[in-house]
Amino acid sequence: MPSSGNIPFLLRPAAKDYLWGGSRLNDDFAKGIDIHPLAETWECSTHPDGLSTVASGEHAGKPLSEVLAAHPEYLGTHSLQSTDGRPELPILVKMIDARQPLSVQVHPDDEYARTHENGQNGKTELWYVLGARPGAQIVYGFNRDVTPALVRRLAAGGRLENYLNHVNVERDQVFFVEAGTVHAIGAGVMMAEIQENSNLTYRLWDYRRTDKNGRERPLHLDKALDVANLRGSAEPHQPLRVLRYRAGCASELLARCRYFQVERLLLNTETHRALTDFRTGPNSFHCLLCTEGCGVLFGEGVMLNFFKGDCLFVPADSVPLKLHGKAQILNISC
Repeated sequence: MPSSGNIPFLLRPAAKDYLWGGSRLNDDFAKGIDIHPLAETWECSTHPDGLSTVASGEHAGKPLSEVLAAHPEYLGTHSLQSTDGRPELPILVKMIDARQPLSVQVHPDDEYARTHENGQNGKTELWYVLGARPGAQIVYGFNRDVTPALVRRLAAGGRLENYLNHVNVERDQVFFVEAGTVHAIGAGVMMAEIQENSNLTYRLWDYRRTDKNGRERPLHLDKALDVANLRGSAEPHQPLRVLRYRAGCASELLARCRYFQVERLLLNTETHRALTDFRTGPNSFHCLLCTEGCGVLFGEGVMLNFFKGDCLFVPADSVPLKLHGKAQILNISC
């Protein structure tokens, strides 16, 4: 039986003012964060570089990391829920507004990160495009085979972009970015990013931009070339997505890998008498990120109104819940 204490709560994100950010997280998602530029919000995070905070219920005001340390049962029993015997949130959920392009970069896998980065996690991630201006692109791999020596020459000469796959993107597209894939988010793209709980990034190219102190951000060519897939890759295809319908809600699986599962819910109970059940089992928590609309999540001892841009944490084996409203939601679990 679910614990009477496993009650969902809203989260308040950490915010990042990276130089490439914009204002749309405030303008379009009503974040109300007084940071300019606002590049990223870390919606569900226990990473020390950006802790999200509980914003409702008995744990309000506490960092999510503190709450999960005190209540490891909220995470569930999935094997990724612990590292060296310590309970740990295995994912990090972000929203990203790229007014300018992000650096061309790559992330290590778990084996490399744990060997070379003091036991940290690697970083495989999923991108769900929330918005893209006409002609917006991402970088996804190389457009031909390259060698480490060639990449070094191209980076030194500012010509690396000629060897990269530039992919046009549109709203509602999905991209799975496995560790080792050279990539970049282009100017004019907004997205939700679901990733391993990691903040390891190795830059190959950053357009010779300077920070507010006039310094170029460092590159990490040695480590990047240790982990990058240097073979040419085809343009990524969109995954097959099948909508499954039930009264008041449709759902589709966007991705499933060893680190996370992401499902999109299309909630519309406005014209249905029956409300939509939402259940968690003992194996995993769920993180619900509302990307459109608004609604209510409720059950015994809880009623949470949520709006576009809100993120909710639903503990494993929670109290029985129902959803009501008209909204689109990313449902993230392990």
